[in-house]
Amino acid sequence: MNTPGGNTISAAEQTCVLISTLARHIPQAAASMKEGKWDRKKYMGSELLGKTLAIVGLGRIGREVAHRMQSYGVTTIGYDPLVPADEAAQYNIEWMELDKLWPKADYITVHTPLIPQTKGLLGDRTFPLCKKGVCVVNCARGGIIDEASLLRALESGQCSGAGLDVFETEPPTGVSAQLVQHPNVIACPHLGASTVEAQTRVAKEIAEQFVDAVQGKSLFGVINAAFLTEALKPQAQPWLSLGDKLGKVATCLAQGKVAKVTVTTLGAEMKPAGRYITAAVSAGILGGSDVNLVNSAVISKEKGCEVSSSHVDTVGLPYAGAVSVTVNSDSKDTTITGAVVGIGVPVLVKINSLVFCGAVPLSGNLFFVKGNPGKVLADLVPKFGDNGAINYVHVAGGGAESIVVVSTSSRISADYPCVSL
Repeated sequence: MNTPGGNTISAAEQTCVLISTLARHIPQAAASMKEGKWDRKKYMGSELLGKTLAIVGLGRIGREVAHRMQSYGVTTIGYDPLVPADEAAQYNIEWMELDKLWPKADYITVHTPLIPQTKGLLGDRTFPLCKKGVCVVNCARGGIIDEASLLRALESGQCSGAGLDVFETEPPTGVSAQLVQHPNVIACPHLGASTVEAQTRVAKEIAEQFVDAVQGKSLFGVINAAFLTEALKPQAQPWLSLGDKLGKVATCLAQGKVAKVTVTTLGAEMKPAGRYITAAVSAGILGGSDVNLVNSAVISKEKGCEVSSSHVDTVGLPYAGAVSVTVNSDSKDTTITGAVVGIGVPVLVKINSLVFCGAVPLSGNLFFVKGNPGKVLADLVPKFGDNGAINYVHVAGGGAESIVVVSTSSRISADYPCVSL
C-alpha cells in the first residue's frame, strides 16, 4: 500500500524552494560567502513577480505548487492529459497543449509519473521550443527531463538553471553526476518527502490503512491488488471460493504443466468480479500456502503460466452468474464451468461441452473418470471395500463419452484424476 497524499505538501514546498533559489542563486551565493568572498554583482538575480511558471502534471502536488507560486505574482499555466481546462481554471491555471506551453514559460516544473509517455519529456526536441534562458525543476522522477539534453541546454545557455531533486541514477553517476557539478544546477539528494511532517503523516496514514484493511472497511492506497476492495465484500466470498476450487479442479484435469489460463465471468452482474475471481483461480491452480490473491498473478508469471480474463454478459446456463476456466496443457484445452448456488455453495456445472444433470458440490474428494457410468462404478466401488466411502455420483453426457464425478469420504489410490477440496 502507499500513502499518495502523505508527502504532497513537502514535495510542493521543495519545488517552490528550488524555483525561488534559482531566481536568486542562493546556494551559489552562500557557498561563495563560506569561501570568504563578497560577490554581490556576480549573483544578480531576478524577481518572480510577473514571470510565467509552466506546470506539467496537475495532480495534487502540481496544484499545490501553483497555489504557492501564485502568491509571488507568478502566472501559472499547465498541462495534464487527465485534467480538463475547466478544472485547471479552478486553480487559476491556464490549461494549454505542450507545444504552446513551452515558449511561454520562464520556469518549468514537472509533476508526472515516469512512464514511456513522459520519459525525456523535456529533451532535444522540446528545449529549442522554450524561451532562451528558461529554468527547469524536477522534484518528481529522474528521467522525465532528459539529462544529456539538459546538460547541452545548460552549456548553450538555452537553459539558464536547473533545480534537480531526482536523477536518472541515484546516487548520481555519469551524466547525472556532471549535472550535480554544473555551476547553474541546484542539486538535492531526493529530499522531496524528507520532512518530519511528511514522514509522520505517511506513518499515520499507512497505519490507518492497515487497520481499515483488517476491519474490511477500505483498501485505499493499495498498489498491487486494488480489486481487493470488491473481494472484501461478503457477497464475494462464495465466488472467491469457487474460483479457488475451479483452479484446483482445472489443474487436476489438465494432468500436466498448465501453460495458459483463461478465466471468463458469465452474466452481467459478474463483470465487477472478474479481477478477484481471476486472482482466486490463479491461486487455486498454483496451490501452496504462500500463494494468495495479491501475489498469485506475479507467481503465475514467474512460473511461465499466462493468465488472462474476459467477460460475457450472457450465461447460457440456468444461473444468474457463472465462471468458466480454460486451461491449456500440452497444447490441449480443458474448460470447466462453475457457479454458486443456495446459500453460497460453489458447484461444478459443466466440463467442456458436457453439462451435469445435477450440479456437483465442490467439496471433499472428487474423482473424475471418463467412460460408461456403470463400468466406472463397477471399477471404483471395490476399491473402497465395504466402508461405504462413496458419497454421491454425478454424470455429464452419455455413454462411453460421459464424465463421471465420484465424491468419496476418503482418498484412495486409483488411476483416475482426483482432487481434494
